[in-house]
Amino acid sequence: MQKGNIGVTTENIFPIIKKFLYSDHEIFLRELVSNAVDATQKLKTLAATGDFKGELGDLTIHVSVNKEQGTITISDRGLGLTAEEIDKYINQIAFSGANDFLEKYKNDANAIIGHFGLGFYSAFMVAKKVELITRSYKENAQSVKWTCDGSPEFTLEDAERNDRGTDIILHIDDDCKEFIEESRIQNLLTKYCRFLPVPVAFGKKKEWKDGKQVDTEEDNVINDTCPIWTKKPSELKDEDYKKFYRDLYPMSDEPLFWIHLNVDYPFNLTGVLYFPKIKSNIELQRNKIQLYCNQVYVTDSVEGIVPDFLTLLHGVIDSPDIPLNVSRSYLQSDSNVKKISTYITKKVADRLQSIFKNDRKEFEEKWDDLKIFINYGMLTQEDFYEKANKFALFKDTEGKYYTFDEYQTLIKDNQTDKEGNLIYLYANNIDEQYTYVDTAKNKGYSVLLLDGQLDVPMVNMLEQKLEKSRFTRVDSDVIDRLIVKEDQKGEALAEDKRHILATVFNGQLPKLQKTEFHVETQPMGETAAPIVITQSEYMRRMKEMANIQPGMSFYGEMPDMFNLVLNSDHKLIKQVLNDTESACAEQLVPVEGEIATLKLREGELRKAHEGKKDEEIPTAEKDELKDIDKKLDEKKQEKDSIINRYATDNKIVHQLIDLALLQNGMLKGEALTNFVKRSVELI
Repeated sequence: MQKGNIGVTTENIFPIIKKFLYSDHEIFLRELVSNAVDATQKLKTLAATGDFKGELGDLTIHVSVNKEQGTITISDRGLGLTAEEIDKYINQIAFSGANDFLEKYKNDANAIIGHFGLGFYSAFMVAKKVELITRSYKENAQSVKWTCDGSPEFTLEDAERNDRGTDIILHIDDDCKEFIEESRIQNLLTKYCRFLPVPVAFGKKKEWKDGKQVDTEEDNVINDTCPIWTKKPSELKDEDYKKFYRDLYPMSDEPLFWIHLNVDYPFNLTGVLYFPKIKSNIELQRNKIQLYCNQVYVTDSVEGIVPDFLTLLHGVIDSPDIPLNVSRSYLQSDSNVKKISTYITKKVADRLQSIFKNDRKEFEEKWDDLKIFINYGMLTQEDFYEKANKFALFKDTEGKYYTFDEYQTLIKDNQTDKEGNLIYLYANNIDEQYTYVDTAKNKGYSVLLLDGQLDVPMVNMLEQKLEKSRFTRVDSDVIDRLIVKEDQKGEALAEDKRHILATVFNGQLPKLQKTEFHVETQPMGETAAPIVITQSEYMRRMKEMANIQPGMSFYGEMPDMFNLVLNSDHKLIKQVLNDTESACAEQLVPVEGEIATLKLREGELRKAHEGKKDEEIPTAEKDELKDIDKKLDEKKQEKDSIINRYATDNKIVHQLIDLALLQNGMLKGEALTNFVKRSVELI
């Protein structure tokens, strides 16, 4: 038996490994099984070159758990090690320059990660003692056993092992007993070793017998050694890709498309990326791409490798050229990463362009699901926008699809305003905005359907990208002001009549939480609706952006502001005006007379003050002006009170307001009940 000291004196390497890598302690199993795979693959290479002339036999790697002894064993039939190789690869390289190295890097986890490969030594993250029993493939090699309990000392002695290969026996530490549970090991093997290129077995397959699960004689191999990304696309059928997707994501719908990645210069990259069916909840769908390094699972956090917008995709990427730290879980800065990201972006754009060009009908059928990926990409990646704007689509309210250029050609003659701006009309809910959409169509306008969660920022971007273009929702104004073709004609009503109507309707509008109304009149034709409720495009868009963009919460706190536009051409609005003037004439005439007298005197005083400095105006006249202003306010309030008292009992006014609110989904609760009762009475 040989006893020795690894080289660490005052401090021990293993507590430091635990300290710095504790959050990733479960990866010990991945590292040890990966080492067994490496040893097996190297033996296969030696056999292929003739440097190993023995029988390869069964190369399955076995993982087993002994709960009674508290051990995990990883066994392979790979290269094995001689005593000299143990000394070289375990006792020297791993702990070279330990004293000064640890002194230099003990407080810098990243520095240690940058210098150490974890590999075999990850065993001490979970084990209080590790035994390594091995026999080299070399002829007449002696089996040896290496033992270490995590202290600087180790023992190396001859052992009994009849076959080549290595057994690593971990005596699990008391604070890591979870790892001797079969279910825990099964889950870890499935997570990290599912696609390793050498068979990995964990126990035996089970079958149902005599009312219980019992072991069979067949090994429970947990991995697929030849996953589809290791094969050529020409060898695969659509069903192969779909089956692989179902295996990865059992509860998901069938994918829309997939992209098979296969490049070997200037970097190595293989994989399959899928477009899943998704319409919302971007954040919930991230982290579905699995990153592998030579078929060893690394992580599902692929930021930095895959462009941000493509983190919504599902699938697998495998590359040995991506630099990883000791736990293989965090990317380090490297030029290859950017090259890979650029390549994937181009590959995705080319694939989508190809589908669009070769089968536009299929592309259109899947557009509603693809839209979120493409819009997200155009918003976040300029190079993707340059490619995608050729196949990105607009969908109108009739379900027809157009490229950006096609739609521009469609609407340029009829939807260009007097300033030369191309106006894109859109709705985001056909049912709720049906009347507005219908009115626009009756004018010969086309209306887009923009109901995706990224359409607001897309509209903002397209207004910058598309020359002299503006997007306006169909309910943001009355139809004649959505696309202004010529200067608007003057109001049909005199100012005093507009004031009466505004007062009548303003006073009867309901008090809705965080909602404000502004009443105005507009001649819209006898056949148009008597009242139209609109909302400013700018303010509505800012409020919608506040919901998805940090830093705009100010707009989100502002009340919703609507315009209540009265159609002065409609017979019901005319009737309300005439009835109000008739019913209130006796009370209004003396008040309006007093208002006229006050305004006349106010005019005389202001004319007398023209050209005078403030100190040249008599104090008495200043005081008289203040008194006139006060009396005018009082008389105007008195006039409005008279009109409001009358309007309170005017059922037509209330009915018109409620109809407009109902049409916009704003009539609820008691107000809706009152509307129904009033409707019955009017009938």
